[in-house]
Amino acid sequence: MSTASKREVHRWRAFAVLAVCYFMAIVDFTIVNVALPTIGRKLHFSESNLQWVVTAYALTFGGFLLLGGRAADLLGRRRIMMVGLGLFTAASLGAGLATSAGFLIAMRALQGLGAAVVLPAALSIVTNMFSEGAERNKALGAWGAIGGTGATVGLIAGGLVTRYVGWQYIRSGRSRCCWRDGSFPRAAWLVCGVGSTRSVRSASPADCLLSSTRSRTPPRSAGRRPVRWRCLPRRRCC
Repeated sequence: MSTASKREVHRWRAFAVLAVCYFMAIVDFTIVNVALPTIGRKLHFSESNLQWVVTAYALTFGGFLLLGGRAADLLGRRRIMMVGLGLFTAASLGAGLATSAGFLIAMRALQGLGAAVVLPAALSIVTNMFSEGAERNKALGAWGAIGGTGATVGLIAGGLVTRYVGWQYIRSGRSRCCWRDGSFPRAAWLVCGVGSTRSVRSASPADCLLSSTRSRTPPRSAGRRPVRWRCLPRRRCC
């Protein structure tokens, strides 16, 4: 397999990991809707407080979305995405183990915060992985389709899991899945590899600095020192 083909496969593998993160965040928004009556009975929610299970996630997700994108620009997209994914996974486990209404609402709010941190960084990495044109359009089209599918799957899966397994598994099941199939650690090295590959491929003349270095061979003319261009790696895209 040629180097170009390996890079192509590597990019699409990283895209698959990022798409799974996006899919989980969208599924989590709708998967609890069908399970709300069961959650209310088990944790003794009042009718007025039950809706906070959904609202807490939506509020923190929408409120911190811009902050998550800005943090990704300042601190690094890859680093922020991994922090957000860890927060989302831990909050999902905590929500599955919740024994009181207040604790469940708090974990749902943390889930929304984790999703707000993950999604801007993940989308930014996707747009930087693929060059502008047909390749990027294909990736963004798949990204949008995954979002619509996640919302639908969340409603269906919420009812099935609540009826046949238990309402706790609509949250804690995702955290166990992230670690059992290796999605969390795999995201680290896949996205890291794509970042380094992209920085080498997209090095432009603007990134090359004129460095005056002494040649290993003797200069041809006395009193002059040969000048060479040294291309320095550009800052990573993520």
